[in-house]
Parts: sequence; C-alpha cells; structure tokens
Amino acid sequence: MEKLYWLDQIKPQDRAQVGDKALYLSRIMERGYPVAPGFVVGADVWREFLETLNSSESLVADLPYSSLHLDVGNWQQLQQVAGRLREEIISGSVPQHWVSKIFQAAKTWEGKCLILRPTLSISSGNQVMGNISGLLESVFCVYDPEAIAQGLKQTWSQLFRARSLIYWQSAGINLQQINLAVLVQPVENAIASGSFKGNISGAEIEATYGLGVAITKGEVLPDVYYIKDKTGVIQEQQLGNKILAYSVDNSTFVDAGEFKSASMTDDNCLFLYLLSEHQQKQYALPEDYLQEVIILGHQLMNELGKKLTIKWTITKGISTPKLYITQVSAPPSLTPSWNFLKGIGAARGRVKANAYVIVSSQPKPDKIPKGVILIAPVITPDWLPLLHEVGGIIAERGGLTSHAAILARELGIPAVVSATNATKLIQTGERLLLDGDRGEVYRCRGEGDNLPDEENIALDQHTNKPIYDNSQQLNYGFSHAQPLPMIATQLLVNLSQPNLIEKVQSLPVDGVGLLRSELMMLNILEGQNPHAWVLSGRQSELLDTLSEQIKKFARAFAPRPILYRSLDWRPQDLPSFSDGRQSSSQSILGEHGTWSYLQNPAVFELELKALAELQKNGDTNIYLMLPFVRTVEEFVFCRRKVEQFGLTENHHFQLWIMAEVPSVLFLLPEYIKAGVQGISIGTNDLTQLILGADREQGELASIFDERHPAVMGAISQLIKMAKDGGIPCSICGQAPALYPEIIDKLVTWGITSISVEPEAVERTYQAIARAEQRLLLAAARKQLGN
Repeated sequence: MEKLYWLDQIKPQDRAQVGDKALYLSRIMERGYPVAPGFVVGADVWREFLETLNSSESLVADLPYSSLHLDVGNWQQLQQVAGRLREEIISGSVPQHWVSKIFQAAKTWEGKCLILRPTLSISSGNQVMGNISGLLESVFCVYDPEAIAQGLKQTWSQLFRARSLIYWQSAGINLQQINLAVLVQPVENAIASGSFKGNISGAEIEATYGLGVAITKGEVLPDVYYIKDKTGVIQEQQLGNKILAYSVDNSTFVDAGEFKSASMTDDNCLFLYLLSEHQQKQYALPEDYLQEVIILGHQLMNELGKKLTIKWTITKGISTPKLYITQVSAPPSLTPSWNFLKGIGAARGRVKANAYVIVSSQPKPDKIPKGVILIAPVITPDWLPLLHEVGGIIAERGGLTSHAAILARELGIPAVVSATNATKLIQTGERLLLDGDRGEVYRCRGEGDNLPDEENIALDQHTNKPIYDNSQQLNYGFSHAQPLPMIATQLLVNLSQPNLIEKVQSLPVDGVGLLRSELMMLNILEGQNPHAWVLSGRQSELLDTLSEQIKKFARAFAPRPILYRSLDWRPQDLPSFSDGRQSSSQSILGEHGTWSYLQNPAVFELELKALAELQKNGDTNIYLMLPFVRTVEEFVFCRRKVEQFGLTENHHFQLWIMAEVPSVLFLLPEYIKAGVQGISIGTNDLTQLILGADREQGELASIFDERHPAVMGAISQLIKMAKDGGIPCSICGQAPALYPEIIDKLVTWGITSISVEPEAVERTYQAIARAEQRLLLAAARKQLGN
C-alpha cells in the first residue's frame, strides 16, 4: 500500500483506485459543499491482500486471477463457495504497516468511531453498474488497529457473498474488472439522517433519528416530505414508523430523555436505542434543519441537474449541529469526461505521452516518433520494426490474442485494443494517459491531470521507453527475493526479439517454447517478403542473417532447448511485404502454414539449411516446430525435407508440430507414426477454429474464450493422446498467461511444459507451483486414506 487518497486531493484519473462513491464526494467537496473529511484505501490494496492469502485450495489460491463465474443455479454449492471465500478473507492477516498507516491517518480526527464505506468502480468493460444497494454495506469500527484490520476484511469479504456473486455473473462482470476501495471517515453522533431525491417535478426527503444505518437496514420507515419544485414549499409530509435509532455513544438521546433502553451493537462502536412513544410520534427533522436540507438539495439540483439523489446527516457538533453530504449519485455533470475511451486491456502497464494517429487511408509510416502512443485501426506483424520506439499502442480492432496484443506483451509496451473510433476521437499531438491494465484511455486537459504516482513514470535515457511503476513490465524480474519452489512442469518462454534475450535468459525457464521466426525476421527483411529475397538472388545474404539471428537465441539459452517455429504468416498479416504473387484468400485461414511450403518450398529449405549449419557448428539445442499443419501428408512432405538436410542425423534434434488445427484431435496417432516427436498446443488458432471466432475481432471477445468447454476438452484430449503416444505436449498460446486459473487443469492433465510471454513468467511459475502442491497434497491424503 503506497498511499492513501484524501478526499480533498482526489483527481479524476484516480477513479479506478478510489471508486465512484469517493470520486463523486470529492468533486462536490471541490465545489464547496459540506462533506465530512476522509481518505480512501485504494483498490490495489484489496488485490494485494487477496494475493497474500495462503491457502492450498485452488479456488482461494487463484482468487486474484479468477473470473469467478460459478454455477449460480446450484444454490447450495454457491452458498458453500461464498462462505468458504469469506471465511478465508476474514481469517487472513492484513499487513501491520498497512493498518498502522490507516490508524495514524485516522488519529487526526477526534471521535470514537470510524465508518468504512465500500466504494466501487468497474474497469475494462462497457457494463453499466445497476443498483447495488444491499450488495455492499458500510462497516463501523472503533479507533483501534485490530478493529480497523477486521473492518477492512469485513468490507472486502462482501464482494464474495452469494448474492454478490450472482450479481457479478448476471451483469457479466469478472473479478478482474472490479475495483473495490474503502472510504474511511469519522462518525459523529447524528441528530437525524436521510436522503434527498430530486426530479423534474420536485423532491422527496426521507429522515429518521440518529445515524442513517437504521434506514439502510430497513429497521425503520422514515418520515417523508414532498417538496414542490423551485419554491421549496412542503406539499405533503408523512410521519414514519421509527421505533429505534443508532448513535456512536449513549449521550445523544440520554440528554433528551427520549429513550427506553440502549444496547451496544455488534459493531462495537454503535449504540441501538429504543425510542419513547413520544419521540416516535414526532418528526425526526425540526423545521430549521428541514429547511437546511431543502436549501442544500435545491442548490445541488440547480448546479448538477434535476435528477439527483444525495444522502445526508446532521451531526450533533460540540457547539452547533452541522449538515454533511455522505453520498451523491452520478448526474452527467459529475460523471468525469476524462475516461472518454474504453477498450480491452491487452498489455499491462501505464504511460503518459503524446498521441500519434494513423488513419485507415494512410499507408504504414516509415518512421514513428519516439515515445508516442500509436493509434491505428489495426496493427499487423509488419509494424514490428516501428513498435520498438513507441510508448504505447491503441488499436481500434483486435482482441486479447490479436497480433497487436501479442507484439505489445512481448515488447513490454502498454496496449489497449478494440478501442472503437479511437482514430476519430483522438488527434495527433493530444496528451493521453493509457492504462493497459484496465483497458482505459484518458485525455489530459492540463498539467494537473496526472496518473496516480506518475512521478514514477519516466523515460529510459537509452531507449526513450517509459519506465513503469510496476517494474516487472520491462525487467521481467521476480518481485520477491525468497527462494522459488521447485516445479516439475517445465516453464518455457515465447520470444522473437533478440534485444530481449539479455533480460529474459536469466529467468527460471527451461528454454524457449516458441521462437516466432516471422517476428524475428521482420527486423532484418528491410520491408521485403523473404520470397522476394530469393527471387532477387539474395539467398546467401538472407541465409547468413537468419543463421546469425537464430544463433543468438541458441547460444544464450544453451543447453536449454529452443523450439524454432518455421515461418508462418498470412498475406493479409503482412500487407506491406508483397512478393508480387496474387493471394486468393483474405480469410482467417489464409495461405499459410505447412501448406504454403508445398506451394513454394524455397524459403522453408533456406530455413532448414540455416538450422543444419548451426547444428554442425555445435548448436544442437535447436528443435524445429512446424506451424499450422492441416494433414499428415503435409507433415510427411516437411519431414522428408528435414531428413534431406541431415537434421535428423543428430540424436538431440526433435521435430514437433503446432497442434492448432482441429484435425490434429483426430489424427495425432497417425502423426506420431509419421514421425512427430512432440506437439505444442496453439490455443489462439485452436480456439478461433473450434468456436468460429476471428481472434482479430475485438467485438467477438465474449465468444473468443480459451476457457470454453469445447476448447478445454480439446486441450485435455491432446494432452492425453500425446501421453499415450509417448511424446511431450507443450502449450504456447496465450491462454495460460491470460487465464492462470486453467494452469491447475493443465498440470492435473499432465502437460509437459507451458510456454508464456516474458511478462507472464512469474505469475505462471507461481501458478504451476500451487497446482503441483495441490496434486501432491491430494496424493498424500489419498495415501493416508488407504
């Protein structure tokens, strides 16, 4: 927990950290309206707390990364899961330095009691928050470190009530989209509390004695006043049914002699009073206080709009009572315009920089200014040489497994994809704040519009790239210094850029599970298709350059294996790399994979020659992986070419295929008989082919889901078939990195290795360790049971 957000210092761009309730209170506080002082414990704190929960249970251990979509139709199971989650949170330990920081901040106020108000915002989605009253309730606690820690856990645990879980699922909201912060404020004795609801025809005021918690809990029927528009005249008033009231000590109603009995509540700082019959027959708001509420409400309606709801309380001050606003709804005038664009968060990190817009009518530029945020309709692989210098990427199209997303994650560049109309809404030169974690883009209107903790964002003096406050973005270093647990499942890394080798080679990985040759070569092809190099007689030059590139990876990771995937690209993925041949297809399939080798084997043969020369020079840790294999016949053709170049003569060499075409599900035993020595599951293509959803189309994001039962069933089947055939099975698609919760299943099914982007190595390592630990515990328990 780096900081607390004081209400009078909150900025619009803090919304994701402080939630809507706190943001709106801070905005009306800026306008001079009476709001009690307070500070916010940011949303990142509860996420950090979830990560500290030490449990061997899969559901709890993977909670920070889980989508938490459960079978809400099974009410008994839902109640059990909700109860278990809340129990784990309540029994967890809040770090002492967090509690101390909050306690010291709260000590600046006088009083005996604090209120912890949940304040929520939803990120990375277009969902509109409905009425969540009853889902998340305020928690009261005394000024005591232990009570504060317990109050925080009670507040956080409400997210996992059964009714909350049902709401999140029905609203299509994932746990990762929920930003739950806690607004901490002092609580004073109140004369009366209630609400003011404004509309076009007038207003309605509700009021009860003491604190508003009696209304929230439904324990009283409040007094109601109907106010005529503009004039403030009371048209009608109705006496409520008020038999009790709440206070923070036993003096409020004692002095008035208007109570029957009092008792302390479970909150330990609230007293519950049973009111006398005389008090029950009186209106809670004396006339002068009622007029204060009416005047305040009309001022807000005149400034913010006719449709408005506020909650208020009149505190019993030492000298004179004071009216405070405790909550305000979100009329358009309070809804911040800075969060003007949302998409899908495709690559983590945050950056502030000037926009550089490329519209669809423009050709791909030859050069892009350093450090800018690039905005384009779509990013194809041939943009890679230009992306090394940019600070961030915004694409109008694309999903989590699109080329823009994959390139950004490998390069460590924050990115947002599926940002509709971005090239129309943004102009070159505008100052933007890009948040790749939340899929949000903000427009900076002045020097005051800074990202939270923006002083931690600077440009590297050598690369001119942003240095992020979350340092693992570019360094890929592990964030904890403690010894790593041993894991049996191999962890590999996906790579393509030689300039990342130095940062990645020291990570605890067992090799390179996917060396993307097409992306590696884009930096050396000078904008030309490799077939054009061959046709122009530059084979030798291309051979030498390709060999040198592959050698860098082989030497850096030796003796760990390198799975070099031979060239695989579709014509539409490389629009600027024309080789003069007419393409007959612009579909999601395209003329790529091993089928293209049959049509024109020249470049494939050049790759094989490069691998053979490296093998002869002692680089024996290079395996070959064939992409997008449709038929056994295609594989046999390629295997014969491999044998022709002598690669199989070395016993270290292995020939693998990508398992991404559904036909592999039916033909894997035949492939093994034909000589396949290993498979790597490409979840990106496998998912789009099984579900019929183009991974480049962000609007199909809800359909394109690697966790779909059909996809998970296919993965399970492939792992089993590989095991039965005696060959290793890896997985190199984006699924394990995007959804770490599936790693538990992969390990249980017996996956040999998992290969992910560098930025996902740490969390994947930890997920594998947890999964293996659970398997060992289950086996031990079973053994004890026998």
